[in-house]
Amino acid sequence: MEIVYVYVKKRSEFGKQCNFSDRQAELNIDIPPNPELAEQFVERNPVDTGIQCSTSMSEHEANTERFEMETRGVNHVEGGWPKDVNPLELEQTIRFRKKVEKDENYINAIMQLGSIMEHCIKQNNAIDIYQEYFDDEDAVEVTEEAPSAKTINVFRDPQEIKRPATHLSWHPDGNRKLAVAYSCLDFQRAPEGMSHESYIWDLENPNRPEIALKPSSPLVTLEYNPKDSHVLLGGCYNGQIACWDTRKGSLVAELSTIEFSHRDPVYSTIWLQSKTGTECFSASTDGQVMWWDIRKLSQPTEVVIMDITKKEQLENALGAISLEFESTLPTKFMVGTEQGIVISCNRKAKTSAEKILYTFSGHHGPIYALQRNPFYPKNFLTVGDWTARIWSEDSRESSIMWTKYHMAYLTDGAWSPVRPAVFFTTKMDGTLDIWDFVFKQCDPALSLKVCDEALFCLRVQDNGCFIACGSQLGTATLLEVSHGLCTLQRNEKNTASSIFERETRREKILEARHREMRLKEKGKVEGRDDDLREEQPAVNLEELVSKAEEEFFDIIFTELKKKEAEAMKSKLVGALSGGLGGPGGSQGA
Repeated sequence: MEIVYVYVKKRSEFGKQCNFSDRQAELNIDIPPNPELAEQFVERNPVDTGIQCSTSMSEHEANTERFEMETRGVNHVEGGWPKDVNPLELEQTIRFRKKVEKDENYINAIMQLGSIMEHCIKQNNAIDIYQEYFDDEDAVEVTEEAPSAKTINVFRDPQEIKRPATHLSWHPDGNRKLAVAYSCLDFQRAPEGMSHESYIWDLENPNRPEIALKPSSPLVTLEYNPKDSHVLLGGCYNGQIACWDTRKGSLVAELSTIEFSHRDPVYSTIWLQSKTGTECFSASTDGQVMWWDIRKLSQPTEVVIMDITKKEQLENALGAISLEFESTLPTKFMVGTEQGIVISCNRKAKTSAEKILYTFSGHHGPIYALQRNPFYPKNFLTVGDWTARIWSEDSRESSIMWTKYHMAYLTDGAWSPVRPAVFFTTKMDGTLDIWDFVFKQCDPALSLKVCDEALFCLRVQDNGCFIACGSQLGTATLLEVSHGLCTLQRNEKNTASSIFERETRREKILEARHREMRLKEKGKVEGRDDDLREEQPAVNLEELVSKAEEEFFDIIFTELKKKEAEAMKSKLVGALSGGLGGPGGSQGA
């Protein structure tokens, strides 16, 4: 109901009416040219100006949400007053209120009505009678079709010397474009004349790339900014961080300096959730994770050294391969290392010792993919060596679920953004595996041979229907999965949550059992050592006693033999002296 007030006024009150008519032009002033002023002008031909340093300018556009207004009217009528009280008179209403408030019946009525009203308010807060509980019923219908996937497009490297596609990134606004990073990761085996360019492809035009990005060194990783779709972040083979603005062209807009960059190739870059939308992380096998602001790439904001001994020594640091940051957990980020260890870090830590929280160890080789489940951030996926493993932050000694050991090496993996129980993996034999552990846990729900060469990377579109895979020969294949693999199934969230909780509980029980067995074994070993220590002094004491007795008796026997020898000697001397004295005496007499 719109409230309209109409203003009425007579024509004579508007003032004098304006009358317009045609008439000839009038010349008010005429300034003739002055020849003397013309002689003072110096003619320059051609006119040019040299500019060495100019400000960079770019076009910015913003689409704001449309504000919709709605007019509503409320008809309020005041009532309940006695006939003798005029509700428009303030004194009469105040006098009547004071009279009623002193009445005991009024107080009792208010107390009774208050409890009823409180009950109704609590009931209204507990149950929303207008809530649509089954508004997503169409989205959770169970589909009976078998899992399948088909190739939609193939984007081939336009260069003559083919290079592996090392990283993929979807355009954040509508996923209409795909950015592909190309780089040869074989150390010092890159062929001569190999191009450094990476490309942005339009999904509707697979014959020719839309934009060619020209870095100083080949790009290992490339990521779209989720807040500004014109900005891309790249990690170079020589360790530098590069930034592009597609509105400015193909050349690098910002580049980090060599002395403050990584020493090894930048294997992973990731955008952070910040107010400015300009902060990012980069990781390299030199053992450093750097925190950047793309507005000033001359020097990193902070450097975290992946030394799990917490001594901040670069020579002991583990090489970083993959990164994971979840916006719902803004203080945490995770790093997958080339030693097969996942390190959980705190980016808000005040001291260097507090930056590394805890570690997860379970792979035999580098961890090429690390991603949290989009529905349950406590559970995350790692891909490395010959298996893919699902972990829980509550169980640190072992993963809660893992795939079988494949014959081919696994190279990348990702969760489905629409189904919590589905994830994808790529292998060195050119196979894409789609896993649905609600449907089947021992084998993939669908295994698709994408190409003959090795697959190095994959990326899933936000709606979960399209998957892009990059191969060793620089071919990016776009696949579309069946409706059942990209549609949330009925009760899938509860089923996946119960599976995660059950496996986490099982691992905790096994960890407690193993810990108890280790303690018992340690106690047995320590008890055995104590027994040996007790027996050893007893044996040594007996030997010492027997040895002391032998030495004692030897000393006594030697002393006795000495006494006997001296006694025999004295007897012999006495006998000789007595025999000689007898005959001599007789002769003297």
